[in-house]
Amino acid sequence: MEIKRDVYLRKLIGKKHNGLVKIITGIRRCGKSYLLFNLFKDHLLHSGVDEKHIIAVALDSYENEPLINRDNLYKYITSKIKDNDLYYVLLDEIQLVEKFEPILNSLLRKQNVDVYVTGSNSKFLSTDIITEFRGRGDEVHVYPLSFSEYAAAMQGEEEDIWTDYYTYGGLPLVATLQNKEDKADYLRSQMNQVYLNDIVNRNHLRNSEELGELVNMLASAIGSYTNPAKLSRSFKSIKQVTIAPNTLSLYLTYLQNAFLVSQAMRFDVKGKRYINTPLKYYFEDVGLRNARLGFRQLEETHLMENIVYNELRIRGFQVDVGLVEVRENTGTRKQLEVDFVANLANKRYYIQSALSVLSEQKRQQEIRPFLHVKDSFKKIVLVGDKAHTVQRDNNGIVTIGVREFLLNPHSLEL
Repeated sequence: MEIKRDVYLRKLIGKKHNGLVKIITGIRRCGKSYLLFNLFKDHLLHSGVDEKHIIAVALDSYENEPLINRDNLYKYITSKIKDNDLYYVLLDEIQLVEKFEPILNSLLRKQNVDVYVTGSNSKFLSTDIITEFRGRGDEVHVYPLSFSEYAAAMQGEEEDIWTDYYTYGGLPLVATLQNKEDKADYLRSQMNQVYLNDIVNRNHLRNSEELGELVNMLASAIGSYTNPAKLSRSFKSIKQVTIAPNTLSLYLTYLQNAFLVSQAMRFDVKGKRYINTPLKYYFEDVGLRNARLGFRQLEETHLMENIVYNELRIRGFQVDVGLVEVRENTGTRKQLEVDFVANLANKRYYIQSALSVLSEQKRQQEIRPFLHVKDSFKKIVLVGDKAHTVQRDNNGIVTIGVREFLLNPHSLEL
C-alpha cells in the first residue's frame, strides 16, 4: 500500500536551499521518517542528486546508537562531506541527541549543506530551536493521515472508510492493518506503552496514573470547555483525588508538547478579543483517543468535530472557538457558539459541525449564531448526512457534506 503525503512533500521541496534548518515535527508514528527518508529522499534522487551526497541518519536505530553522542554525530557527518558540491543532511529524531543545537549551527555555516531534521517533541522546537536558532529554523508539522489521504489508500465503500477512519484514526500503520482487532490492539499499545510512557519519562513524572486519568477526562469531553481548575474539581469529585490546578496545567502542557492534544481558544467575534479560559482540547488522532477509552465512546458527532478541527489545522488555519453575544427578547444576554473560526492570512471562515440538520429546528439552531455575525466572511455548516450536495441559502450560508469537505482541498471555496 502506497500512502502519499503530497502536502508535506511539496512543503519540503519548497523549502530546499533556503538557508534554514528544516524541522519536521509531529506526533510519534505519524509518518515523519517515511516523509524524510522515503518520499523526500526519492525526490532528491529523481532530481539527479548523487546518493553519496545524501547523508541520512536514523538516530532511533540501534546501529546508530553511538551517533546519539553529538561529537560522534558531527564527526560522522563531516566525514561524509568529500567535496564542495551540495550535501543533504537528513537526521531523524534529533531530540535524542543531547544539546544538539551546536551541531545544527555548525552545519548551517557550511555553504554546501542543506539540513533536515525530525522530532517528536514540540519542546525542542518551542524552546531550544527558537532560542538557539533565532529564526534559523523552518518548521513543517506533519499530522496523522487526513481523511483524504486515508481514503486514497483504501478500497471499499466511502461510508465504510469513513466509519473506519473515525474509529481507528489516521496513524499510517493502522491504515495497513486489515483486521479491526489488530488495529485496536496496536492503538491501545501505542497509547499506553509509547505516548504516555514517553511523556512520563521525558518529564520525570512520579505518578503516571494522574496523567492517564487526565487523558481519560479530555477524551471523554471532546468539544467541551474545560480548564485546570475545572479538571481539579473533577478529580476531587469523581476520583476523590486532590490535584492542584497548577499541576494539571503542567500536565496539559506536556500533552501538547508531545502533540497528543491541542487547544482551541475562545474568540469573541463581536468584541474581537480572545477569552483565555476555559478552552477546548482536541486529539491529534481520534484513533488514539478512542483506544484510550476502550472504543466505548464512539459518538460520531464529537469525533466528526475533532476531525474537522484537525483538517482545518492541516490546511494551515489558526482555529478558534467563536462566541457571539446576542440580546434575547427578554432583554437578557446570551452567548451563542460558532464551532470554529478559521483564520489564514486575510481569509476567515465561520464553521459549524453538525451530524445532521434534516429537521428545520436543528438547522435554525446551527445557523442562528451566523445570523448575528455581521461581517462578510463565509459561513459554512458541515453536516454528516450522506448527501454531498452543496447548498446555499438566502443568507449566503453554505451547507456541505463533511466528507465532501474533507475530500476536496478546495471545498471551502465552493
